[in-house]
Parts: sequence; C-alpha cells; structure tokens
Amino acid sequence: MAEQDMNKKIPERKCLGCNIRRPKNELIRVVRLQDGTVTLDKIGKVSGRGAYICPDIKCYNKARKAKRFETNLEIEIPAEIYEALAAQFEQSEEGEK
Repeated sequence: MAEQDMNKKIPERKCLGCNIRRPKNELIRVVRLQDGTVTLDKIGKVSGRGAYICPDIKCYNKARKAKRFETNLEIEIPAEIYEALAAQFEQSEEGEK
C-alpha cells in the first residue's frame, strides 16, 4: 500500500506569470464560475474554468500586466479580484518572514 502512495502522480499546473509547472496545491487558483463571476478558489474544488498563479508578487504583476488572467479565463477581470489577489500575495509574503 505504501508503495502505491509513492507512485501516485501529483497534479501539476502552469503558473500564468512565470510559466513554470508546479504542484497544483502550491498555486493560487482563480476561477470563472458558470454565471460569469470571477473569484479566488481557496480549496481548489470550485466548479468552473480555472487559472493558476504562484504565490509570488512578481508572477502576479507579470500576469496582470500581460492580461493573462483575462485570456485564460476568457472574461474581463474586475478590480476587486485583482485587489483580493494582491492581498493574498501580501499574506503569503508575511507568512514567509
């Protein structure tokens, strides 16, 4: 049984900022719901189209500047979502200190 757990494949996703593939649980997911609203998915299980980004402010700035969220989610992103993402990055950086 332990051998089976070791061989279990860990799902990976690509960061919109740096384009590096990382384990899904290390990334922040932004999701477009079926009704067209965009929100942060803290548990990673919300149904909808998702986009992933590293918890790094450099990746966030790069993805936002290049409008990669809009391209990936196929919708315009409201300012509140960008503010929530920026707050999430600030929390992550404070936790590392």
